[in-house]
Amino acid sequence: MPEQIQGIVNNLKGFGAKRLAMLAGIAALVMATIAVASIYLNRPAYETLYVGLERSDVNQIGMVLGEAGINFDVGSDGSSVLVAAGTTAQARMLLAEKGLPTSANAGYELFDNVGSLGLTSFMQQITRVRALEGEISRTIQSLSGIKAARVHIVMSERANFRRDEQQPSASVVIRYAGIDGEKTAMSIRHLVAAAVPGLGADKVTVLDSAGNLLAAGDDPSNTSAARTLGVEQSVEAQIEENIRRALTPYLGPDNFRASVKTDVNTDTRQTEETIFDPNSRVERSVQTVRNNEASSQKQASTPASVEQNLPETQPAATDGPQSTSQNDRKEEITNYEINSKRIATVSNGYTVNRMSVAVVVNQQRLATILGKDVTPEQIASRVADIRKMVASATGFDEKRGDVIDVSAVEFIDGLDGQAIEQPGILESVGNYTGTLINAGAFIVVVFLVAFFGLRPMAAALTAQTATAGAIAGPSFDEVQRSLPTPDAVAAANDDTVQATLPDASRGTPAPLDDLRRKLRPAPQERLARMVDLNEERTAQILRKWAAPEAVG
Repeated sequence: MPEQIQGIVNNLKGFGAKRLAMLAGIAALVMATIAVASIYLNRPAYETLYVGLERSDVNQIGMVLGEAGINFDVGSDGSSVLVAAGTTAQARMLLAEKGLPTSANAGYELFDNVGSLGLTSFMQQITRVRALEGEISRTIQSLSGIKAARVHIVMSERANFRRDEQQPSASVVIRYAGIDGEKTAMSIRHLVAAAVPGLGADKVTVLDSAGNLLAAGDDPSNTSAARTLGVEQSVEAQIEENIRRALTPYLGPDNFRASVKTDVNTDTRQTEETIFDPNSRVERSVQTVRNNEASSQKQASTPASVEQNLPETQPAATDGPQSTSQNDRKEEITNYEINSKRIATVSNGYTVNRMSVAVVVNQQRLATILGKDVTPEQIASRVADIRKMVASATGFDEKRGDVIDVSAVEFIDGLDGQAIEQPGILESVGNYTGTLINAGAFIVVVFLVAFFGLRPMAAALTAQTATAGAIAGPSFDEVQRSLPTPDAVAAANDDTVQATLPDASRGTPAPLDDLRRKLRPAPQERLARMVDLNEERTAQILRKWAAPEAVG
């Protein structure tokens, strides 16, 4: 082993300084490539910790995470912090302990740093509004597709000399990507209105970061037309779902398509109705009036004569006409109570005035169900059965004017007339595409470095070793093995004696053995070569050979 190491060292010395520098550079390049590729491929996956941070918060968070030994990274926008997967909860607890982040979107933690001593009511109100704005901003940013949000709230103020009370209002600015901004703005308006006391959704204005108005004023979704359209879409979706549930176990999910159109009436109706029941009368009161009248009239008459003119003489009266009358009246009034029922109905629902349903069925599926040698009559009968199933599932009413049409047609490949695209290789591997590309690039780089760097170096080492071996000649062990032993020397002497005898007294050697003896160096030359290589070891070998001869 030491001789081999010494030989390698001698071979390297024979390369020269220039070649050694090239080999060292190639080796360093290979090691650096392997190290960089290993780090790049084995780096952990990162999860978002916080977004929309200020620069100062990003710096402080980086210092805290670095001291705690948590791997982190900063997003390309410089306002988001990412940590290794699985360490999100630990990082947030650590940052919460340090009071980070302290961005402008801070919430109710603002009260943690506000002292009660010397705090005026105005400062308390301002801090409350700031905290409420921060909490609402955080909630909005948690929505899918919202990158950043800023909320401004104007609370109502009470004043002694103000007649009209000021209503609260709010404005929201959002930055979003990959979502429908108008629909999201409607949701944000209701969210903000529900979070602020006394704030209506029509008082919330939503804009995007480009200054485009997304929602303001009255909510268009509360109009009569919008409500009617929403009810129609909901009813149609429910009816289509009923059809799907009815036909999927029989035909399969991809062997039919259903389309529903409804005419819905969403008018508000108020009905008042009073019902009287004459058969359930009850005597409530009885009033009786009695009237008795009796009259008598008698009139005396005095005759007209001279005696009436005489003073102190009273004429005698005579009997006049007489009349007598009597009237008896009795009146009785009975009051009855009749049961009555008053019904007042207010309806804010909807009524389906008319419904149209169209269903197409895959004819090939029906043929498969019916078996071979299917006839058009059998398919028509099965379509009629499907129509009955659809009518039962949708609540079909012929009096209402509903229409149901079921047809069996040939389906083409794909859904809704679009051909199905077969997934490619990249779609199959999914999220592993990037890793595979990086690994392939690493393998290619290693192959190129090995082919253009290590292969020439190995060829140079092989050529240098062969040249050194040719110059130095055989090694000591090879020379020792080539020397004859004492027995071989005795046998060689016998061969020499036999060589002097006639050809009849000795055997003829084989041509191959004769050729080997001619090519093999003489023992004297081999012994001299051993002495040149290692004198001490040669002396030891000669002593071992001489010891048996001295004993004999």
